[in-house]
Amino acid sequence: MRPPALAPPAAAPTGPVRPHRLRGLPEEPPARRPVRSRADTEAEQLLCRTAAYLLRDVDGLARELVAQISEREPAYPATIGPEELRLEVRTSLESSVRTLLDPAGTWEAARLCSWQIGARRAQRELPLDALLHAFRLGGELVWRRLVDTATRREPDHAHLLLHSAAGIWSFVDEHSDLITQAYRLVESQTAREHRERARAMVQALLDGATRITDLPTVAAALDLPERGRYAVAALAGPAGPPRHPAETAPPADPPPGVRIIRHRGTDGEHALLLLGDAGPADVADCLGHHRGARVGIGTVVEELGEIGAARHAADIALRTCTADGDVALLHERLPAALVVSLPGFGSALVDRALGPVLELDHQDRESMLSTLAAWLDSAGSAQRAGARLFCHRNTVLNRLRRYEQLSGRSLNHPRALVELSLALDAHRLLSA
Repeated sequence: MRPPALAPPAAAPTGPVRPHRLRGLPEEPPARRPVRSRADTEAEQLLCRTAAYLLRDVDGLARELVAQISEREPAYPATIGPEELRLEVRTSLESSVRTLLDPAGTWEAARLCSWQIGARRAQRELPLDALLHAFRLGGELVWRRLVDTATRREPDHAHLLLHSAAGIWSFVDEHSDLITQAYRLVESQTAREHRERARAMVQALLDGATRITDLPTVAAALDLPERGRYAVAALAGPAGPPRHPAETAPPADPPPGVRIIRHRGTDGEHALLLLGDAGPADVADCLGHHRGARVGIGTVVEELGEIGAARHAADIALRTCTADGDVALLHERLPAALVVSLPGFGSALVDRALGPVLELDHQDRESMLSTLAAWLDSAGSAQRAGARLFCHRNTVLNRLRRYEQLSGRSLNHPRALVELSLALDAHRLLSA
């Protein structure tokens, strides 16, 4: 026997809910239209009549659900204002209840409503588990009110609602998945935007282009102090083939208090170093020279706004590296830094101090250059230079006298020694 027909409430709203698409939110994925079983027409009719009564009291449903969410999900009051939450809950509930009345006509609007809720809450950084719990609370509330209404108005037929339970909870599961997809997509987009924004900020710091007024914002976004001991490392890959894995050692962990922000831009690779109490040499082992990379570390600065100057110093230090795996600390290579900073003057110095030597044949030239370099590195000791070169000290002394004859310069003159040392650096660096 059919249940008695009940007239729908006169105040029930008409027309499907069609939330507008919000600009800036991703499009929801396509889906098949829902298929509702028509095996039990009486159960379908009861569901529609009962849902119509719920639709008339959608404001009451919204108030009850807002109260439950506020009580059971503290993340909501901390993230969303009460009026915004009320409007969102009301829209979602109305959309869901209308789907019970007209699945085919409202499925698209219902999907869009859930998709936009997931996307918006990701933008506001509401935890996903809190959002899904709130949606589940809404599903439980609608089901409970359907059962209560049918039991009160049509007690002899209320059991027919059991035929609709699977479809209702399938709806809840489907829309929970939609919310999760939208949330994850926006979360991924937001994380990518944050990374790109951070990259742009680091690039501006390295370029020295950050305005003084923007430094507090940049410091907060990168979680860096405005005042602190900073340096910059400039990095370049090995000039030759990469080292065999068996020849490399794993990078060291940064010392306590040290933070390394790596950045690869169109002008090369750099690392912004927050040193804390450590020195540049303490951080060098973390930067990749163990894999054959060349590393130049500039001077230490005391403020975030001076990173541009530190980067310029690091680039100069890197140019003093001539071998794979070399680490150049600028304060230890100031003469070489002077040479690479003024290559024109460096070339002139090479001609002045080494011109006649460079005109020798290849074997004599290399022998003379290596002897001069070894003698200077041995603090002027022919004995130690000979040990380095695997030759007798007299051989070293003979080559030194030959240099004096070729160049017309005395190695007993301090200024000549300074020029010779710089010229050897210039020749090594500018011809590398």
